[in-house]
Formats: sequence, C-alpha cells, structure tokens
Amino acid sequence: MTDILIEPIREDHVEGFREALDTVAREKKYLIFTEAPPVERMLSFVRDNIAAGHPHMVAVDGGSVVGWCDIRAKERAVQSHVGVLGMGLIPGYRDRGIGRRLITAALDAAREKGLHRVELNAHGDNLRAIALYEKVGFVHEALPAMR
Repeated sequence: MTDILIEPIREDHVEGFREALDTVAREKKYLIFTEAPPVERMLSFVRDNIAAGHPHMVAVDGGSVVGWCDIRAKERAVQSHVGVLGMGLIPGYRDRGIGRRLITAALDAAREKGLHRVELNAHGDNLRAIALYEKVGFVHEALPAMR
C-alpha cells in the first residue's frame, strides 16, 4: 500500500478532484448535489481558492485524488473571520484516518489564515462524519426541532 499524501491543492489536481467529488456526489448520501460541476467551474473554484489563500487540501494516492477538504472564508467583511468547510473521501479510503488528516491540515491552514471560526453542515445520519467532526473539536449548533 502506498502512502496517502495530504497536500494543498494545485491546478493539476483539478480533474482528479472533480472525479473524487463526482464519485461522492453520485452516492447521494453526503453532499447537497448529485454530480460534480463541469471541469471549467471546478478549475475556476480551485484557482479562486489558491488566489485567495483559502485552505484546500487533497488526499493523493499514487497520483490520484481520493479526498479533499476545503475551507472558504465568508465574503462579507463582518464574517471574514469565519470559514465554511466541505470535505469528502471516495469509498475505499474511509475509516482509515485519512479524513482526520485532511481536516486537521485544513484547520491548521485556516488558523494560519486568521480564521477564528469554521462552520459546516452534515446530514444527521452521516454518523461517521459527525464523529470525525466531534473528534477534531466541532460542536453541534442550530439543530432543528424534531416533531
């Protein structure tokens, strides 16, 4: 088994990032969309993240992107200290500690960027992700009332 590298995203990761995102999206369990955007939009997203210094890490196995974690700072000046996190891992790479390595690297980069708060949304039945988020310090907020 090769070592999984955790590294900042580069433009040459875009196609692999898109493929990984598409794989997770098509599972229709974890993300709010069911397929990845076109490669041109993904390239624009990645270029914007790089130019703005938004933390965006990828997990790479043998040259293939197998997961990602990005944190985008909110645009309004009064919320510029707040980031929004998104992440995913393709099947076969889950439950191996890679998600924790990804999120830890992204959170470290967010602190260096000056973000003081990071927010995320998770499906209530995504217990694996919720457990990871709790392990790295996230707390539950704004839970909807159940009837």
